[in-house]
Amino acid sequence: MRLTVFWQRMADHFGEAYADSFARDHVMSELGGRTVYEALEAGRPAKEVWRAVCAAMEVPADKR
Repeated sequence: MRLTVFWQRMADHFGEAYADSFARDHVMSELGGRTVYEALEAGRPAKEVWRAVCAAMEVPADKR
């Protein structure tokens, strides 16, 4: 998954403003105690990060 697709999915689910805030501030156990930004910066694939967001935030199956 490209980062542009990842960020579009984040914006579609959370809204533009909250997607960025969530990605900066929400620490997730699914990402090893990292935020979305930290996980991406550490080299985790965007698809893996998106799956973790989906699991943590119960994103509906049709948006995964």
